[in-house]
Amino acid sequence: MRLEFIRSHLPRWFILVIDTFFVFCALIVAYLLRFNFHIPQSERDTFVYVFPFVICCRALSFYITGVYKNIIRYTEARDVQQIVVVLTAVSCFFALANQITYRIFSGHFAVPYSIIAIEFMSTTFIMIAARLIYKATYSGTFNPAKTKRSIIIYGAREAGIIAKRAVERDAGAKYEVAAFLDEDKNMWGKRLEGITIYSPDKLKGLLADNNVAHLVISEPDISFERKNEIIDTCLSNGAKVLNVPPINNWINGELSFKQIKKVRIEDLLERDPIVLDRDKINTQLHGKTVLITGAAGSIGSEIVRQVMPFHPKKLVLVDQAESPLYDVELEMKEIPSMPYKAYIADICNSERMQNIFNAEKPDIIFHAAAYKHVPIMEENPAEAILVNVKGTMQLADISVQSGVEKFVMVSTDKAVNPTGVMGASKRIAEIYVQALNKKGKTRFVTTRFGNVLGSNGSVIPRFRQQIEKGGPITITDPEITRFFMTIPEACQLVLEAGAIGQGGEIYVFDMGKSVKILDLAKRMVQLSGLKLDKDIKIVYTGLRPGEKLYEELLHNNENSLPTHHPLILIAKVKEEDYDKVSKTINELIGMATTRDDMSIVQKMKEIVPEFVSNNSVFEKLDKATSIKQA
Repeated sequence: MRLEFIRSHLPRWFILVIDTFFVFCALIVAYLLRFNFHIPQSERDTFVYVFPFVICCRALSFYITGVYKNIIRYTEARDVQQIVVVLTAVSCFFALANQITYRIFSGHFAVPYSIIAIEFMSTTFIMIAARLIYKATYSGTFNPAKTKRSIIIYGAREAGIIAKRAVERDAGAKYEVAAFLDEDKNMWGKRLEGITIYSPDKLKGLLADNNVAHLVISEPDISFERKNEIIDTCLSNGAKVLNVPPINNWINGELSFKQIKKVRIEDLLERDPIVLDRDKINTQLHGKTVLITGAAGSIGSEIVRQVMPFHPKKLVLVDQAESPLYDVELEMKEIPSMPYKAYIADICNSERMQNIFNAEKPDIIFHAAAYKHVPIMEENPAEAILVNVKGTMQLADISVQSGVEKFVMVSTDKAVNPTGVMGASKRIAEIYVQALNKKGKTRFVTTRFGNVLGSNGSVIPRFRQQIEKGGPITITDPEITRFFMTIPEACQLVLEAGAIGQGGEIYVFDMGKSVKILDLAKRMVQLSGLKLDKDIKIVYTGLRPGEKLYEELLHNNENSLPTHHPLILIAKVKEEDYDKVSKTINELIGMATTRDDMSIVQKMKEIVPEFVSNNSVFEKLDKATSIKQA
């Protein structure tokens, strides 16, 4: 019976009655203490109006403020604060009423001030103590400490305190906060809301000594090196790592434990925030009409988002993918102050693109439209030429004819020493826009970077899907490596390079260290709480057609020059003659209409001599060339 009584939800009116009874008890205690347990007859005579007045005022204040509505078993600091404020306000009213009776009854107080003070302290103590005892009893009865698992919170500042309270409020039945970790030496050994603060160096010991389920990272500005170190330690000891989301993602400004999410692999591959030259970017974009091709894709849509804060005159969105472009348009409609126009259009349709340019008169072009998947382009070289080369060529020519100020082309590291059709097609597009740079006032700038985390068709979403299905995870080769960059990071550097570019440059982004895909897959399995070779397996499928084992950012015969930005370099490449380049590329485009794959790729290799096919049917062309040269 006792257990069921504690477990059940007490009616709110019953809580109000109990609180009122506590006031009655506190008033009796106040009189007994004030008069040393011998209450004079003169004071007893006043009970008939003092007690009803005090009890009614207290009960009315509880009812109006809703103190009795709070769920007792989840009592926290905010509830205690409310009780103290309500009791204090009513006690002040009692003091005022006492002063009025003093004037009316010629120097006689209805209730000694000491009674008011003692009653206030007694009521406060009884109400708070009763709630805490009930909370402890409920927790101890139904959630024994031995069944709870521990949580460690990294960060002993405000965000850490909020995270602790969220755990206690929303997940106190399963978890308890065992420790705080903080970088500040001055805080080590101190206690915060009863929890000891430790140095991060103590993490291994805490994991070993406690049944730790999660480590919650509450600090938003923790370095990525420290985050990776913490996560490695936790994963090797069977503890999961959670992230407190940014405050703007909290619901009604309040953090819920359910909002504290698992660390994603993208979080571990990020780097310290990029510092942009916002003044230069603003000078280029503010008040300008900006046209973005491929605006519905991963890169294009993020460029759209990052251009908006610089208040362009208008955004012109171009893509041939109807549904994704509609999604971007819906996002744009949420910002009514941003003028825009969305066009369904194929960049290969020169007449359509010319009409768009005539209608919108863009000042700046961000060209992100392209075919990008290596294996598919290896099987469809004609399409790679028609979109990546012809589409870019036509767009660039129209830009010159229309007097566009700047044309920023998004390229790829696969254009460096290409081993596949896709990379070679992007390299040919680079060559053309660079050669065209001197043919008009339009300044052509190329930006080149590696794999983008979370982009459509990238390895991480693929691995995540395979893990959710129970595996296996497919990797082409155990030694394969890739450079990675987040979508926002890549697009920030595109804007920066576009702003500083004078024309003709190929900007290369510092992608950091290359990542072994096998290690990436293993960490994703660990972050999912699974065990490799027990819960999920990794299967090797062999390199796909046109795929590299290792990727590069510069040609063998290229050098790089620094810029004002430490993450942006300029690739020094050979400048090609426009007339020669234009003639050769037009011949290639003409061949693309024949759909003769071997002839098309042979021509591509003539334009890009460093293009050597790998794991592809086109390798025979490289062998034939070697024999001829010999």
